[in-house]
Amino acid sequence: MSEAAVIAPTRPSRAAAPAVQAFVRDAETEAAVRQAIANLNMRDAEFVSGTIDAAIAALSQRPSPRLLIVDITGIADPVARLGALADVCEPNTGVIVIGERNDIVLYRDLKRTGVAEYFFKPLVGDLFGRACNAVLSGSADTEPVRSGKLVYVLGARGGAGATTIAVNTAWRLAETRQRWVMLLDLDLQNGDAALQLDETPSHALREAVEHPERVDKLFLERAVTPVERRIDLLASLEPLGESIAFDTGAVPRLLSTLLQRYRFIFVDIPAALAPRILPTLTMPSTSVLVSSGSLSSARDVARWRDWFAINMPDRPLVHVLNRHGGPDALPDGEFIRAAGQAPDIRIPYDRDIAAASIMGVKGTQTCAALTRGLAPLLRQLSGERATASRSLLTRWFR
Repeated sequence: MSEAAVIAPTRPSRAAAPAVQAFVRDAETEAAVRQAIANLNMRDAEFVSGTIDAAIAALSQRPSPRLLIVDITGIADPVARLGALADVCEPNTGVIVIGERNDIVLYRDLKRTGVAEYFFKPLVGDLFGRACNAVLSGSADTEPVRSGKLVYVLGARGGAGATTIAVNTAWRLAETRQRWVMLLDLDLQNGDAALQLDETPSHALREAVEHPERVDKLFLERAVTPVERRIDLLASLEPLGESIAFDTGAVPRLLSTLLQRYRFIFVDIPAALAPRILPTLTMPSTSVLVSSGSLSSARDVARWRDWFAINMPDRPLVHVLNRHGGPDALPDGEFIRAAGQAPDIRIPYDRDIAAASIMGVKGTQTCAALTRGLAPLLRQLSGERATASRSLLTRWFR
């Protein structure tokens, strides 16, 4: 990495979000919302003419407010649009929905998605104002519209490329799918996530795992390293000779705090640490097990599958076979027999990927071969469906 980057890393600037953002379709409703917000002495508010679709477009490009007010008037499937809003919105944002339908079924469906409240037009100022105040004060009895998702990435053995998979998947979810992403590297003395992102790690993560009582919102604001517009990093690189007083109970506490702020938290876990943080691994999550195609990797895949099956019975496990077809790789049939079953995702051995990986994410972000290889994993994590391509003749004669 460049000397300049180490001395003074360039960090993306992020404009702070207003405390309140309202996307309202008609002037009468906007006036009522403005009055309710003014009655709360809330000056940090922004008003936009539009519906929930305008909110989705805006929040895919900028941070989320504490209180988001969206209008679903004229929206055919408001519950589905709230799902799309949740994809681009930070989990700790409180959402109040406004619409034209006085429908108890719609109300229940919207509440089930996690919105703080639904009001139909015309608004009753006092009731609406109390709901806004409950969200802003933190007293609203509601869950996030959609909570964050944990993704554990672990190499079946050293050198399998787990960190490369974690870094590039996290980067693509943030930059191409507009998700808010945290990358957490739990290898405090040998981790390479910061190196691949061309960032300088601090000592904050060590403080978090040694003194979990210090982890709060203010600590995280100071500790995390913003990498790109929607991806942050939390990593340390401690001296090799020092002993780290790793409090294993600190990791679940840290992750619970991060889940309130990010849609995806990628946790790069060194293999030696995994058995020590079993309470962490039992949290709802997706575990990504990365291996190469060698005989030793196949053997270790089978061992890790057995271990995960015992300790994580209801947690999905995705096996990524990296560098498939490489010089040391077994034939597919032999690998499957040694590993116990076929891999879920194969990323091919490719010289372009190898060359790009030397430069970290700056090289791999434009690597088409790696993008194709990671596409199935990205679809699975983001809940997208694969679109089957149709031949030209099929499209003509449909």
